[in-house]
Amino acid sequence: MTPSTFPDPAVDLPADGTGERTAVLAGGCFWCTEAVFKELAGVRAVRPGYAGGTAETADYRTVCSGTTGHAEAIAITYDPGATSYGDLLKVFFSVAHDPTQLNRQGNDRGPQYRSAVFYANADEKRVVEAYIAQLDAADVFDAPIVTTVEPLDVFYEAEDYHTDYAARNPSQPYIVHVSAPKVAKLRKTYPQRLKAAEKTGA
Repeated sequence: MTPSTFPDPAVDLPADGTGERTAVLAGGCFWCTEAVFKELAGVRAVRPGYAGGTAETADYRTVCSGTTGHAEAIAITYDPGATSYGDLLKVFFSVAHDPTQLNRQGNDRGPQYRSAVFYANADEKRVVEAYIAQLDAADVFDAPIVTTVEPLDVFYEAEDYHTDYAARNPSQPYIVHVSAPKVAKLRKTYPQRLKAAEKTGA
């Protein structure tokens, strides 16, 4: 199944007019996932950081050891009137990363690169688990989904130099070969969901 034919979530959070919400997702290197979600209409901000460990070891060098329990993650601030939690999950599973790779994404290996959704409440957990079950039932992937669904205790923001890394370093080899193709895939698959489309009313 191609990303363009991915099913919409059958279970989602309602757009109840409560203002901005935040979703925390981990799908490998946060440079890549940040670059993807920054393009989406309804997304107000994306912050790279660490989830799943403690404050004492929430720094890039230590997290890269793979021993801290953290995952490189992003906190996505979004307008639920313009995009839904389920919409973000659809992009996460179809474009932003490969949820069938255990404790790695491509050549990035270790539990800090695990596929994970960090839920803030029971409603988010319900939506995530329902969507994973929906994707499994539809045989979307050739291998099992290994994404973990973990409670969000604290999100630790990453060091400043990680913010907008892909945008500020477009010629860096990792960005060219790993991040940029994901962004190109998003633009090709969901052109109507981009900020550019939001501005033009497309």
